[in-house]
Amino acid sequence: MKAIVFATLEEAEPFVDSYKRGRFSGVAEGEAVHDDDYLVTVTGIGKIKGALRTERLLRQHRPSEILHVGTCVALVDGLKVGELFSPRQVFEGDRIELAAPTYPRMPLAIKFDEMQTGTLVTQDHSVSGAQELTYWQRIAEASDMTGYAVAYVAATYGIPCGIVKVISGRMGTEDPKLRKTLADAHATLTDFLTKHLG
Repeated sequence: MKAIVFATLEEAEPFVDSYKRGRFSGVAEGEAVHDDDYLVTVTGIGKIKGALRTERLLRQHRPSEILHVGTCVALVDGLKVGELFSPRQVFEGDRIELAAPTYPRMPLAIKFDEMQTGTLVTQDHSVSGAQELTYWQRIAEASDMTGYAVAYVAATYGIPCGIVKVISGRMGTEDPKLRKTLADAHATLTDFLTKHLG
């Protein structure tokens, strides 16, 4: 069984509502539902929820692989709002300033070559100011709040993990149509999953 891990119900619901082969409509934050082929769960936002709930999921279900999906924000101009992004690696960004970072960069085992790729940084804090943004742009292409936690826990269990995110904004840029942008991003994610899960 393969696990599909969302961070939020808002990201999960369009897929859950459209998926015809399984019965995932009972999914709630912190819970997992499954059919014969796929398990769907929602961790909640942030690294703590992502780590704890992914760890519980793996202890209880032992899926063959994990696909973490959702939205992220672009750090660089090369990523456009609305496109799919499949990072090759992810790292923890709230403790990167330490001389010896506590958590290693995580290479991702599952890759989608037809998508834009690069490095994802997971951080709970917001980037503030042009100087900090320039720093992150030198080492990563996009930022989210959950990906590293999911990938790290999967690696400790020896379970292959991949991440697919839809770019839903650009760091430091306001979006006056944010609700529509997010709805479009969730639809793009649903289309990808529907095709990928076939």
